[in-house]
Amino acid sequence: MSNQFIGDKSITDKIYILRGYNVILDSDLADLYEVETKVLNQSVNRHPDRFPPDFMFELTEEEWLNLKSQIVTSSWGGRRKLPKVFTEHGVLMLSSILNSQRAIEVNIQIVRVFTRLREFITSNTEVRLEIEKIKKELSNQGKNMEVVFKYLDELSAWLPKPPGETRKRLGYKPDEIQ
Repeated sequence: MSNQFIGDKSITDKIYILRGYNVILDSDLADLYEVETKVLNQSVNRHPDRFPPDFMFELTEEEWLNLKSQIVTSSWGGRRKLPKVFTEHGVLMLSSILNSQRAIEVNIQIVRVFTRLREFITSNTEVRLEIEKIKKELSNQGKNMEVVFKYLDELSAWLPKPPGETRKRLGYKPDEIQ
Protein backbone atom coordinates (compact mmCIF):
# COMPACT_ATOMS: atom_id res chain seq x y z
CA MET A 1 0.00 0.00 0.00
CA SER A 2 1.36 3.42 -0.94
CA ASN A 3 1.72 6.18 1.65
CA GLN A 4 0.01 8.56 -0.82
CA PHE A 5 -3.42 6.92 -0.43
CA ILE A 6 -4.68 9.95 1.52
CA GLY A 7 -4.36 13.36 -0.10
CA ASP A 8 -2.35 16.01 1.76
CA LYS A 9 -5.29 18.41 1.45
CA SER A 10 -7.59 16.01 3.30
CA ILE A 11 -5.05 15.99 6.16
CA THR A 12 -4.35 19.73 6.19
CA ASP A 13 -8.11 20.39 6.28
CA LYS A 14 -8.20 18.50 9.58
CA ILE A 15 -5.40 20.49 11.25
CA TYR A 16 -6.41 23.30 13.60
CA ILE A 17 -4.39 25.69 15.74
CA LEU A 18 -5.34 25.46 19.42
CA ARG A 19 -3.35 26.70 22.41
CA GLY A 20 -0.43 27.45 20.09
CA TYR A 21 -0.26 23.88 18.71
CA ASN A 22 -1.20 22.43 15.34
CA VAL A 23 -3.63 19.68 16.31
CA ILE A 24 -5.94 17.05 14.84
CA LEU A 25 -9.20 15.93 16.47
CA ASP A 26 -9.46 12.38 17.76
CA SER A 27 -12.48 11.75 15.52
CA ASP A 28 -10.59 12.93 12.43
CA LEU A 29 -7.65 10.68 13.28
CA ALA A 30 -10.02 7.78 13.83
CA ASP A 31 -11.50 8.38 10.36
CA LEU A 32 -8.02 8.42 8.82
CA TYR A 33 -7.04 5.22 10.67
CA GLU A 34 -10.41 3.66 9.79
CA VAL A 35 -11.24 2.86 13.42
CA GLU A 36 -13.98 4.12 15.73
CA THR A 37 -13.17 7.19 17.81
CA LYS A 38 -14.05 5.17 20.90
CA VAL A 39 -11.42 2.52 20.01
CA LEU A 40 -8.75 5.16 19.42
CA ASN A 41 -9.50 6.88 22.75
CA GLN A 42 -9.56 3.55 24.62
CA SER A 43 -6.06 2.82 23.31
CA VAL A 44 -4.90 6.27 24.42
CA ASN A 45 -6.53 5.87 27.86
CA ARG A 46 -4.64 2.58 28.36
CA HIS A 47 -1.34 4.46 27.93
CA PRO A 48 -1.75 7.83 29.67
CA ASP A 49 1.99 8.10 30.40
CA ARG A 50 2.71 8.27 26.65
CA PHE A 51 0.56 11.37 26.12
CA PRO A 52 1.71 14.40 28.12
CA PRO A 53 -0.21 17.68 27.65
CA ASP A 54 2.01 18.81 24.76
CA PHE A 55 1.18 15.57 22.88
CA MET A 56 -2.54 15.34 23.54
CA PHE A 57 -5.14 17.32 25.49
CA GLU A 58 -8.89 17.45 25.93
CA LEU A 59 -10.68 20.51 24.63
CA THR A 60 -12.51 22.84 26.97
CA GLU A 61 -16.22 23.41 26.42
CA GLU A 62 -15.51 26.86 24.94
CA GLU A 63 -12.82 25.52 22.58
CA TRP A 64 -15.16 22.77 21.42
CA LEU A 65 -18.00 25.22 20.76
CA ASN A 66 -15.67 27.51 18.79
CA LEU A 67 -14.29 24.59 16.81
CA LYS A 68 -17.75 23.20 16.10
CA SER A 69 -18.78 26.54 14.65
CA GLN A 70 -15.68 26.52 12.40
CA ILE A 71 -16.28 23.00 11.11
CA VAL A 72 -20.09 23.32 11.04
CA THR A 73 -20.85 20.34 13.25
CA SER A 74 -24.36 19.57 14.38
CA SER A 75 -25.15 20.82 17.88
CA TRP A 76 -27.32 17.83 18.81
CA GLY A 77 -26.46 14.15 18.93
CA GLY A 78 -22.92 12.88 18.61
CA ARG A 79 -20.35 13.06 21.40
CA ARG A 80 -20.95 12.67 25.10
CA LYS A 81 -17.41 13.71 26.07
CA LEU A 82 -15.27 16.58 24.96
CA PRO A 83 -12.92 15.57 22.17
CA LYS A 84 -9.22 15.04 22.51
CA VAL A 85 -6.77 16.63 20.11
CA PHE A 86 -3.32 15.38 19.18
CA THR A 87 -0.24 17.41 18.32
CA GLU A 88 2.37 16.18 15.86
CA HIS A 89 4.17 14.36 18.69
CA GLY A 90 0.91 12.83 19.85
CA VAL A 91 0.28 11.48 16.37
CA LEU A 92 3.76 9.94 16.41
CA MET A 93 3.02 8.33 19.76
CA LEU A 94 -0.25 6.92 18.41
CA SER A 95 1.72 4.81 15.95
CA SER A 96 3.37 3.04 18.88
CA ILE A 97 0.06 2.00 20.44
CA LEU A 98 -2.02 1.31 17.32
CA ASN A 99 -0.75 -1.88 15.75
CA SER A 100 -2.02 -1.66 12.21
CA GLN A 101 -0.25 -1.10 8.93
CA ARG A 102 -2.80 1.59 8.08
CA ALA A 103 -1.99 3.52 11.30
CA ILE A 104 1.71 3.41 10.49
CA GLU A 105 1.23 4.65 6.92
CA VAL A 106 -1.25 7.35 7.94
CA ASN A 107 1.10 8.55 10.67
CA ILE A 108 3.99 8.82 8.23
CA GLN A 109 1.88 10.94 5.91
CA ILE A 110 0.53 13.14 8.74
CA VAL A 111 4.03 13.78 10.06
CA ARG A 112 5.17 14.74 6.55
CA VAL A 113 2.28 17.21 6.29
CA PHE A 114 3.09 18.68 9.72
CA THR A 115 6.73 19.05 8.62
CA ARG A 116 5.77 20.81 5.38
CA LEU A 117 3.45 23.15 7.31
CA ARG A 118 6.24 24.02 9.74
CA GLU A 119 8.66 24.64 6.85
CA PHE A 120 6.06 26.79 5.07
CA ILE A 121 5.44 28.88 8.19
CA THR A 122 9.17 29.25 8.81
CA SER A 123 9.92 30.28 5.23
CA ASN A 124 7.04 32.77 5.26
CA THR A 125 8.34 34.25 8.49
CA GLU A 126 11.79 34.69 6.94
CA VAL A 127 10.27 36.36 3.87
CA ARG A 128 8.20 38.69 6.07
CA LEU A 129 11.28 39.65 8.07
CA GLU A 130 13.20 40.41 4.85
CA ILE A 131 10.32 42.55 3.56
CA GLU A 132 10.22 44.49 6.84
CA LYS A 133 13.98 45.02 6.64
CA ILE A 134 13.66 46.39 3.10
CA LYS A 135 10.76 48.63 4.15
CA LYS A 136 12.85 50.09 6.96
CA GLU A 137 15.77 50.69 4.61
CA LEU A 138 13.51 52.40 2.08
CA SER A 139 11.93 54.48 4.80
CA ASN A 140 15.38 55.56 5.96
CA GLN A 141 16.41 56.34 2.39
CA GLY A 142 13.26 58.42 1.93
CA LYS A 143 14.08 60.38 5.07
CA ASN A 144 17.66 60.83 3.90
CA MET A 145 16.44 62.11 0.53
CA GLU A 146 14.19 64.64 2.28
CA VAL A 147 17.20 65.93 4.22
CA VAL A 148 19.27 66.17 1.03
CA PHE A 149 16.53 68.16 -0.77
CA LYS A 150 16.10 70.42 2.26
CA TYR A 151 19.84 71.22 2.19
CA LEU A 152 19.72 71.77 -1.57
CA ASP A 153 16.86 74.24 -1.12
CA GLU A 154 18.83 76.08 1.56
CA LEU A 155 21.92 76.15 -0.66
CA SER A 156 19.99 77.40 -3.67
CA ALA A 157 18.76 80.37 -1.59
CA TRP A 158 22.44 81.40 -1.18
CA LEU A 159 23.33 81.02 -4.84
CA PRO A 160 23.25 84.17 -6.96
CA LYS A 161 20.26 84.44 -9.25
CA PRO A 162 21.03 84.17 -12.96
CA PRO A 163 20.61 87.44 -14.88
CA GLY A 164 17.04 87.83 -16.03
CA GLU A 165 16.66 86.95 -19.63
CA THR A 166 13.74 88.20 -21.54
CA ARG A 167 11.95 85.40 -23.10
CA LYS A 168 9.66 85.42 -26.00
CA ARG A 169 6.08 84.81 -25.19
CA LEU A 170 4.35 81.90 -26.73
CA GLY A 171 0.93 82.34 -28.15
CA TYR A 172 -1.00 84.57 -30.55
CA LYS A 173 -0.16 88.01 -29.12
CA PRO A 174 3.10 89.67 -30.19
CA ASP A 175 5.56 90.68 -27.43
CA GLU A 176 5.00 94.39 -27.90
CA ILE A 177 1.32 94.25 -26.92
CA GLN A 178 0.48 93.84 -23.29
